[in-house]
Amino acid sequence: MTEQRKAIRFNLALPFELIRTGAEPSVSETRNLSSNGVLFDADIDMPVGELIEYVITLPTAPPGSEKQVQIRCFGKVVRRHNSRGLAATLDRYEFIRS
Repeated sequence: MTEQRKAIRFNLALPFELIRTGAEPSVSETRNLSSNGVLFDADIDMPVGELIEYVITLPTAPPGSEKQVQIRCFGKVVRRHNSRGLAATLDRYEFIRS
């Protein structure tokens, strides 16, 4: 089968927080990430097409540094992956600096 993805995916396990209106944030971890989207673990059922907001925390440097860089992303759910994975687009983003 020929690879049809538009962007290279990177297998990265980064802290992930799903933001939902009227609900507590759901904390999880990314499985992979590309410039077009993300695959993450989720214990919640979300329908394909639902708009979502999520925050990914980037690794800090040097280790133990209190500075943290996060990316707030906006996209939509595009598919379920196995029993726990959700794939979402990354339509727009902004950096959050602590």
